Amino acid sequence: MPRSHLESPYELEPLNTSTSTFPSENIMEHHTELSGGYSDQREHLLGEASPTVATDEKKALRRLILKLGASFFLFGLINNVLYVIILSAALDLVPPSTPKGIIAFCNIAPALVAKIGWPYFLKGRIRYAKRLIGCCVLSVAGMIVVAGFDGLAMRLLGICLASFSSGLGELTFLQLSTTYHPPSIGGHSVGYFASGTGAAGLVGAFLWWEVRGLGVRIGVGISAVLPLIIPLTFFFLIPRPSAFTSLVDSDPDVLEDAQPRATPYTPLSTSDDTAEEGQGELSDRPEKRVSLSASDKWVLAKPLLARYMLPLFCVYLFEYTINQGIAPTLVYPVPSHEEYPILSTIIKSIRDYYPLWQLVYQTTVFLSRSSISLGLPPLPARLLSLPAIIQAFILLTLLFESAVGFFSASAEEINIIMVFLLISLEGICGGLAYVNCFYRLNQEQPDPSSASDPERAKQEKEFKIGSIGLADSMGILVAALVAVPTEVELCRVQVGRGKELCRQL
Repeated sequence: MPRSHLESPYELEPLNTSTSTFPSENIMEHHTELSGGYSDQREHLLGEASPTVATDEKKALRRLILKLGASFFLFGLINNVLYVIILSAALDLVPPSTPKGIIAFCNIAPALVAKIGWPYFLKGRIRYAKRLIGCCVLSVAGMIVVAGFDGLAMRLLGICLASFSSGLGELTFLQLSTTYHPPSIGGHSVGYFASGTGAAGLVGAFLWWEVRGLGVRIGVGISAVLPLIIPLTFFFLIPRPSAFTSLVDSDPDVLEDAQPRATPYTPLSTSDDTAEEGQGELSDRPEKRVSLSASDKWVLAKPLLARYMLPLFCVYLFEYTINQGIAPTLVYPVPSHEEYPILSTIIKSIRDYYPLWQLVYQTTVFLSRSSISLGLPPLPARLLSLPAIIQAFILLTLLFESAVGFFSASAEEINIIMVFLLISLEGICGGLAYVNCFYRLNQEQPDPSSASDPERAKQEKEFKIGSIGLADSMGILVAALVAVPTEVELCRVQVGRGKELCRQL
């Protein structure tokens, strides 16, 4: 049968490594840090054996890594930026009498449905091209509905469409990262995707700040073009997985991991059913149909509950309870210019405190989610629960500060600095938990029982990394329900001890 004219870039001609160039000489050093380092002995032997071939292949590798990192960074940025824009525009999207929490609910609940439905209920091979085109269409349609209608019900419908697309897109990109081999390349993909999602917080807030003066109709309408970047990146920028495996096949010493893989990567056959996905090379072998059953998925998911899902759920539950329920009550008198010349230039009214806390939070989330892409070592697997433990301590500390206060009102500078540091640590913990959980799962070796079946091993890995995404969304959703009564009660307690600033917001 003829192939679709919208074929994945994975289907392009094999990379000509002899003519590939790359401007930076540092990306190989960064990849060495990320993957745990190349063998010095192998590099030495390779250099003696064929220095010209080795140099050309390293240049090709640098070019591929740059394109891969840029692609996954854009995927993370664009996939999450609409979520941030909608939250930033919440005050402008609903009438003053409508609780703003309804925006947060509609912005996360459909994403949770997508993260539960697609990995757990759909079977068979993932059709990445079709899925990402569908996500793009849903996102654009959702933002057009938000921009084109003034009624609350239609705007909430548009937000739900964009949210569903964002949730489905996130798990799809994480699953896509598992198709790259060796594992160090897959980890590189996860690191840059996480960095892009962190950057979305800053970019989304900045974009809405710039366009909000145009009004909801034009401002949100302009943002509707952003999702088009995703299919463009997928079809024209991202390198295909076999581009990396071809380098390994041509000379295993060039791209081999520091530790041997339990099972080698075997390119899969391509047929009309999977032509858009680009998951393998043409082959005369008959395609073997593999589909994980519900019991298979439960067996795979069960070990992930305590190892990855519980830490992610707790981190996001504590994090968003702080952001939505406690941070709005962390307000202090406006500092005077005479006593606090620096603070007074930042905080000019009590309404400036909450945006300041959110800016601090988003900045530190971006930095911590970028830790692996910046070459920092990942957290050891045994310490994945540490960010959640620290986050619980931060929540209790800020809860006490809001309700009782560590210092008197006259020491407002000390109060503000303490809250600043704690919210910075909150963002660091949240970002580290996200990137390290997905990175560690991406690096897990396949089950020995599926070693002889590459297609099954591939689907198992895709399912596992897609299945834990519901944990963070569930944490955010529960936090949204907990935050409203928390904020109300904290304000009541503050008024009871004579601090009435929360009522002036």
